[in-house]
Amino acid sequence: MPAAALHPKPSRKPLPTQSTASHPVLFDSPYAPTAKRPLPPGRPREWYITHNRRLKAMRLAIALLDSGVYVPGQARNETIRSAAEEIGIHPPSDTTCHMVRALMRYCR
Repeated sequence: MPAAALHPKPSRKPLPTQSTASHPVLFDSPYAPTAKRPLPPGRPREWYITHNRRLKAMRLAIALLDSGVYVPGQARNETIRSAAEEIGIHPPSDTTCHMVRALMRYCR
């Protein structure tokens, strides 16, 4: 017989739980982005363009998901550009809009 079976466990009082129904849930909005760090030097220019485009597409995909657009078919170029205007970034190109839809498709 294992040694653990010989000694009974002391009874523990269950920890009290707090319901969020009676307490307001605090959200960290408005969202404040983290501090930006400089990009690594010595890369080809095309790398920086692609990297920044991916970051922009990711920000736009998050903004669309937060606004209730969950399906890539709902995210037309006009919808994506209006979301960009709402969050205060430059209007995306057609390529960036395509990347936003691709991100939304592959995250499902």
